[in-house]
Amino acid sequence: MSETPSTHVGNAYAAAGVSIEAADTAIELMKVWVEKARRPEMIGGLGGFAGLFDASALTSYKRPLLATSTDGVGTKVAIAQAMDVHDTIGYDLVGMVVDDLVVCGAEPLFMTDYIACGRVVPERIAAIVKGIAEACVEAGCALIGGETAEHPGLLEPDDYDVAGATTGVVEADKLLGPGRVRPGDAVIAMEASGLHSNGFSLVRHVLLKTAGWELDRDVPELGRTLGAELLEPTRIYAKACLALADQVEVHAMSHVTGGGLAANLARVMPEELMATLERGTWTPQPIFDVVRRVGALSQADLEMTLNCGVGMVAITAPAAMDRAIEVLAGFGIRAWVVGEVSVDPEQRGRVVLEGQHPGW
Repeated sequence: MSETPSTHVGNAYAAAGVSIEAADTAIELMKVWVEKARRPEMIGGLGGFAGLFDASALTSYKRPLLATSTDGVGTKVAIAQAMDVHDTIGYDLVGMVVDDLVVCGAEPLFMTDYIACGRVVPERIAAIVKGIAEACVEAGCALIGGETAEHPGLLEPDDYDVAGATTGVVEADKLLGPGRVRPGDAVIAMEASGLHSNGFSLVRHVLLKTAGWELDRDVPELGRTLGAELLEPTRIYAKACLALADQVEVHAMSHVTGGGLAANLARVMPEELMATLERGTWTPQPIFDVVRRVGALSQADLEMTLNCGVGMVAITAPAAMDRAIEVLAGFGIRAWVVGEVSVDPEQRGRVVLEGQHPGW
């Protein structure tokens, strides 16, 4: 007796390595977390072909500008896979996309995610989405939808990658950026939680491949295992930065990701100005010194790849810098004046780091 078409297709797909049943189970497990990451403007629930967001919420704006950002986590997922810990990588994903968006002054409204894996393990997918949803709550945006794709033959069974996109809005006359920056402005550094999500190819090469360290190695300087340190979630600055822009005179912000502090701050510097930063104003967390010493890396190599302890930067009017530090402290973020904007015909648009970190 022949099979019905639906049964035949289902069995054939399973034979090819794709489990629809596992995907359905994953959806059921993740629903509870996605439900926590709602905003009032979100229409419907999980499972539709498209996520819906009520745009009438934007009618209070005079001239709303939509902002969007897309990113992934990179090779940090290899650490999560090796340690079989999957509920923190979502913070890294949300931090990468939401805090890229917030630097222009935009409030993140909603986010979608994409998880590609070699094999759907429902509990693993649900753990990833749990982290994404919790981070969305921390950032103040809705997790409005996403996609989980199973790619047997392309990815190994336990391999996966994550990416996401977020959309936000900012009033046109409150848009932050290079056009607002002035000579004499203060540069405010916001402390990173650790490595965040950039430079892991270098970190893995130095510590795991070249030095041969194991992830369960206790590292006295870190006060915990290497794996626990490397999986420290990316700090999410969105709510703090929006409050900062609302309460003090902020001219620009920069999210310190790939390329390091100087290169990312230069992206919001006008061509006619420069910024000078003093390394002596902060000591990077121990993980940065560990990577530097074990890898025998130069200061330049380290600063071009890692955030070196600064995850976000705000450029404010000089009179606003003390209040800015107070506002950020209210969100549990340590901040300090790291430098100043000035005019130098020979250093146009550049960011220069001077001095040395204490103890280095």
